[in-house]
Amino acid sequence: MMATPLPALTPLQDTLWLTLCGRALDNRLPRPVLGDRMADEIVRKVGYDYGKLHIPSSSALYIAHRARKLDEIARRFLARHPDAIGLDLGAGLDSRALRVAPPPTAAWHDVDFPEVVAARRRLLPEDARPHDLAADVTDPAWLDGLPTDRPAVIVADGLIAFLSLEEMIALVNRLIGHFPTGEIAFNGYSRFAVWAQKRVAVGRNVVDVSKFPGLDDPREPERWHPKLKLVKEVLMTREPEVAGFPAWLRLMNRLTAPSAALSRKGNVVLHYRF
Repeated sequence: MMATPLPALTPLQDTLWLTLCGRALDNRLPRPVLGDRMADEIVRKVGYDYGKLHIPSSSALYIAHRARKLDEIARRFLARHPDAIGLDLGAGLDSRALRVAPPPTAAWHDVDFPEVVAARRRLLPEDARPHDLAADVTDPAWLDGLPTDRPAVIVADGLIAFLSLEEMIALVNRLIGHFPTGEIAFNGYSRFAVWAQKRVAVGRNVVDVSKFPGLDDPREPERWHPKLKLVKEVLMTREPEVAGFPAWLRLMNRLTAPSAALSRKGNVVLHYRF
């Protein structure tokens, strides 16, 4: 255990352990999808009992897989716009900045509640959190300190599950109104996924604080703001990393991949520009 205790977290904030432990478990595999050594180091350092989360190997791989896709989107954008603002909304204890490696001309910000930011500062090295921003993303004021004249790439891994539809729409509108241009990417949750979450052990870790009703049509967010346009619906069953999954999980993904409707019920990353 750590010599210095972590700040007390609310049940909502405590959900950060699910994605962190998923990435840590992936890192322990012979062929990890993401290879997030920092996540593994934090879990070992704190001595967190990930067993109580009941994370199956498939969920760990899916958590790592979607993180990898969000990393790729951010990395490509920063390669085209080296002066951009990068935002990781609801960053938890993720060290995405280490994986994405923004150029020195960019400004990467990890946004989360003050208690989570306090935990980040105790557990993550400085180069893994270049700019922590302590804020509730539903508070309209947190964007005020950021430039309005630079493009932005905005990623959110898991955040959407904990926002109502109205809160998500308001957040997207504030982001688009603040930055002149940019891209937004987040993992999608279908209505089936929301239903299934209540019926599996791993989903019960978050069901009491989840609010999003589910999203079946990847073009629905285009109606949230006139500037928002779908770049790609990343159906993870069709991504090349599936070839490295265990045989049973690889087969399940291969059988599902031909059907977009079936693939949408699982792991999806939605990528938009504005």
